[in-house]
Amino acid sequence: MFKLFIKRPILSGVISVLIVCLGLLAITSLPITQFPDIVPPSVTVTARYTGASADVMSKTVATPLERAINGVSGMTYMTTVCTNDGMSLTTIYFKVGTDPDVAAVNVQNRVTTVLDELPEEVIRAGVITEKEVNSMLMYLNIFSTDSAHTEKFVYNFADINILRELKRIDGVGLVEIMGSRDYAMRVWLNPNRLAVYNMSPQDVTEAIRRQNIEAAPGKTGISSDKLPQHLQYVLQYTGKFSTPEEYGEIVLKAMSDGSLLRLKDVATIEFDSEDYNMISMTDGRPSASIMIKQRPGSNAREVIQNIKAKMEEIKESSFIPGMEYNISYDVSRFLDASISAVLRTLIEAFILVFIVVYIFLQDFRSTLIPAIAVPVSLIGTFFFMQMLGFSINMLTLFALVLAIGIVVDNAIVVVEAVHVKMHEQRLSPYKASVAAIGEIGAAIIAITLVMSAVFIPVGFMSGTVGIFYRQFSLTLAVAIVISGINALTLSPALCAMLLLPPGELHKKVGISGKFFRIFNHQYERFENFYHKGLSRFLGRRFFTYATLILFFFATWGMSSILPTGFIPNEDQSMIYVNVDTPPGATLERSEAALNSVQATLLPFDEVESVSTLAGYSLMTETEGASFGMGMINLKPWDEREKTAEELMQVYADRTAHIKDAQIQFFLPPSVPGFGNASGFELRLQDKTAGSFQDFADVADELVEKLNKDPRLQGVSSGFNPNFPQYLLKVDLEKAAKLGVNLQESMETLQSYIGSFYSSNFIRFGQMYKVMLQAAPEYRMNPEDIYDLYAKNKDGNMVPYSNFLTMDRIYGPSQITRYNMFTSALITGNAAEGVSSGEAIQAVEEIAKETLPRGYDIEWSGVTREEKESGGQTLITFAICLLFVYLLLAAQYESLLLPMPVILSLPAGVFGSYLFLQLAGLENNIYLQTGVIMLIGLLAKTAILITEYAIERRRKGMGIVESAYSAAQVRLRPILMTVLTMIFGMLPLMFSSGAGANGNSSLGTGVVGGMLIGTLALLFVVPVFYIIFEYLQEKVRPPMEEEADMQVLLEKQKSEAERAKD
Repeated sequence: MFKLFIKRPILSGVISVLIVCLGLLAITSLPITQFPDIVPPSVTVTARYTGASADVMSKTVATPLERAINGVSGMTYMTTVCTNDGMSLTTIYFKVGTDPDVAAVNVQNRVTTVLDELPEEVIRAGVITEKEVNSMLMYLNIFSTDSAHTEKFVYNFADINILRELKRIDGVGLVEIMGSRDYAMRVWLNPNRLAVYNMSPQDVTEAIRRQNIEAAPGKTGISSDKLPQHLQYVLQYTGKFSTPEEYGEIVLKAMSDGSLLRLKDVATIEFDSEDYNMISMTDGRPSASIMIKQRPGSNAREVIQNIKAKMEEIKESSFIPGMEYNISYDVSRFLDASISAVLRTLIEAFILVFIVVYIFLQDFRSTLIPAIAVPVSLIGTFFFMQMLGFSINMLTLFALVLAIGIVVDNAIVVVEAVHVKMHEQRLSPYKASVAAIGEIGAAIIAITLVMSAVFIPVGFMSGTVGIFYRQFSLTLAVAIVISGINALTLSPALCAMLLLPPGELHKKVGISGKFFRIFNHQYERFENFYHKGLSRFLGRRFFTYATLILFFFATWGMSSILPTGFIPNEDQSMIYVNVDTPPGATLERSEAALNSVQATLLPFDEVESVSTLAGYSLMTETEGASFGMGMINLKPWDEREKTAEELMQVYADRTAHIKDAQIQFFLPPSVPGFGNASGFELRLQDKTAGSFQDFADVADELVEKLNKDPRLQGVSSGFNPNFPQYLLKVDLEKAAKLGVNLQESMETLQSYIGSFYSSNFIRFGQMYKVMLQAAPEYRMNPEDIYDLYAKNKDGNMVPYSNFLTMDRIYGPSQITRYNMFTSALITGNAAEGVSSGEAIQAVEEIAKETLPRGYDIEWSGVTREEKESGGQTLITFAICLLFVYLLLAAQYESLLLPMPVILSLPAGVFGSYLFLQLAGLENNIYLQTGVIMLIGLLAKTAILITEYAIERRRKGMGIVESAYSAAQVRLRPILMTVLTMIFGMLPLMFSSGAGANGNSSLGTGVVGGMLIGTLALLFVVPVFYIIFEYLQEKVRPPMEEEADMQVLLEKQKSEAERAKD
């Protein structure tokens, strides 16, 4: 069958060219991302209740919403954050693979069932349900060098001129401005004047809603079949007001003397901001920070290029003098650097592999054949990646780097076999190719099936780890299958066409000739050394058993002491800073602390820009006056000497003088969407329904003990019940006697103190709100409430001091809930040199000892995924081994002969673990994907020996001679395979810059595993073959075939060498 492709070389070439063309077509349309879509989909439900405290939000909004949402199809867990700014944010997380659109619809349906239970103000403001977009693309900062441009102006300039343009770019999933400075018509009420005229804010709201309207009067002259009509006129009403002057003319009531009381008589009206809760700055200038996220399935690099092109276009056409923009975070920067590093590694690996093959084959024509096989297999893989719905990402590119060694290996086996036939049987290249492919064709099929069998099963695992393995393993499996097809078609055809007969080979002269003579001499010495060592080893089976047991126990021992992790943190040229000012601190104090951080860090050479946002917590993604966050954008990796982790420590020391705030520096999450920071993340749950203070005591004790553990650092809790508050107490008897309606009096307070959404209007093509609130001077202090008035049922004004008192208390600024229980978000990092797996273990140990009954911890974010993935690793390896065994059993028609291959694999796993331990790296998901590949590659190497030995045994050679001959003949191709793989991995092993941690883990593990695994299997596999062949023949005698001359020659040579040893 395979002879056909040698006889028809153009057919073989056309097959390969078609594969390459399909791959090239696919490359242009494949999306480029940092990682595949591994983040579990999530849906957010946002509700606003102006003026409400965190406790009120928790009781009146969060509780009914959670009760309705809980148990929605596919849900894994949910979290809620309620703030004192009247916001509730519920995030529902779903299983990986859940359709986010379906999940959002299901959640919306649940929310609809409880809308009538929510406060009217919440319903009026709207309960927003939307799917979360997790893939961060970039942060854009719009700022002005003109001091006359305020933050309010910059924010709305961006909102009106930029946001609507960016939202239309294909591939953009979410665009929003960090902060809240939307234009609004602010009606600053004068409570004293309203009291004089016996009016309340509710009366003002009613007047505004009654007069600020849109109307549809219709048309005159519409035909009615009654009277003939000649002209039609459209009737228009002036519509809603849009200027402060127009609102000022709204009539509140007619006075007894015939005059009119207008809104401007009791209030100051300004076209200003809806909220004053956040302050955004970039390098010390007021700014609008625009967050842009990527739509799943789009090409990140292409989307970012389109965004940058659009921004340049907007700058030319719409930016006013002084307006500028910069990019404080751009995922393509890390993505491009990471992918460039892997592509560079790909090229370096190809060159190194080419050199190794050339040194061994010592013939440029022979080296050219494996070199042609590499691009055919790699480029062809892109076509199947597109069919499988994969993207070009770090994992698929890693798979292609690893595929180089495997792909070259298949071609090497063919070329080496053809060379043996040409030199030992003096055959022509054509006849040698036919003979060689007839002999090794079955082995290549077996190798291809086994390698694919290792990778395909793990591609069907579930969860985040399953997606990681799937994209990596199936990409590698496809490359291997294409290389197998290549090895059976193109490679033998090229051998027949390109190789020269032995007599026509020219002897190398000059430097290359001298080098090859030295290499050949050294290789012969090594080969003789190996043959002697193998002869001694074959006669001492006890050493084989001892070696096997030693590797099993050593692997188990190394796995128990090797630090474990999930996805390593990478230097993304970005550092986050989180600022917490004392409880009760104002926005101005948070801004001052952030300005101090900014002023301290900007002089550093490696800092490109610093963007800050006062009034926003990065950890909980919620608003709060005492919170602040910042993003420090660093220069590229090659323009600075220190890593981001080293710089974090430097910056922490430099900002230690800022005493009015707690300042934390941390790296962005390793995978966008898994939390907001690197490190671990857990939720402490209170299942006792106790007081906030009791819960805080438990949380503080846990955090204190966690920080004392040397394995952990920077542990902090977001729960603080010590924010100063006032509890309003109404004397119900007095209120009743005074005729005060309690609900109306509280609504009056909400309008005066908290602000009230009264109406809306259109301006600049946008809809804005009309907000009522007492002027700032009437609500400076809590005691100012006593000077305000409520309207009783008789229409008279009653001072609040007549029926209301206040007690000073303390409470939380925000309440977090996890699966319907009050919770505290606790974050932290592993200490230097400690893996994330060890940190998780430390937290669980301390929590078990510390937490009283009724309190529990739950992992969230990327830590939850790491915890859940721990048990899948062993299952993955077991499945790989099982499939290798079953395929080999089917291939050899024996349940015993696959055992030499299976038992030789622990040595490779031990080698990986040993090298990682020596390099100070951890057992993370990159290594685990590498170990799966290692199992396949070592199995492939063992198959080369076992397959050859079985074939020789069937042709009449003795069992021991078969094993010895197989090891002897296959030594050279095995060494070529191993060295090409090791040299191909060296660039990864010693990588630096973007993505270095993942690259190093993978490269180091593969190099260590290949080196030690191969050294072990060269001795172990022949011995195990002898043992299991003896056992096999006791069960069933061998089916001997007619021995050919080659086998007789090898038998004589093997016996002579073993007798000499």
